Amino acid sequence: MQAVDADERGLSRRDLDENPFRQFDGWLREAGKSVSVDEVPMTLSTVSADGQPSQRVVLLKQFDESGFVFYTNLESRKAAEIAGNPKVSLHFAWPVLNRQVSVEGRAEKLSVEEAARYFMSRPRNSRLAAWASRQSRPVSSRQLLEQQFRQIQEKFAEGEIPLPPFWGGFRVVPDCMEFWQSRRYRLHDRFRYRLDARNQGWNIERLSP
Repeated sequence: MQAVDADERGLSRRDLDENPFRQFDGWLREAGKSVSVDEVPMTLSTVSADGQPSQRVVLLKQFDESGFVFYTNLESRKAAEIAGNPKVSLHFAWPVLNRQVSVEGRAEKLSVEEAARYFMSRPRNSRLAAWASRQSRPVSSRQLLEQQFRQIQEKFAEGEIPLPPFWGGFRVVPDCMEFWQSRRYRLHDRFRYRLDARNQGWNIERLSP
């Protein structure tokens, strides 16, 4: 599908909802008309203890006014970096619509009950894979990884597959969200929502491109 000509759409202050979550929901629904958003990819950025940033694409599994939810191995690099520094950023890109959304905030660990509820909804082989993989750890070969998976298949050949103790989720609670719309000559439209901690409202400002 061809991208929408950036000249054909813009973004003005009057276009924006006062609530950034409703604004995000509107853009996400519009993206769903052009691309599959059954599992919405987003780039998650974290920072290590020595200041080294890292990025990876994770799947958005839920969002509401409490934040953006994703799940992962709690022994992974991303989880270890979040434990040391919960300040993270998310990035959504919809090139077909010439739009991007950036989110800054804090990652908060979900309860075991929330993680278990989602884990049990996953396909069986995905649950088995979660047990088989020591995410972010070195593995000597693909063959060893597949052997570990077969061993887990045998271990849980009958009955339910329980939530691994090393698996869970995070909710990114934002304090800043930016909406970006491409425009001609790179004079893009950018609006930033910042949370006013005094009254929990959102301040909206236009940014230079």
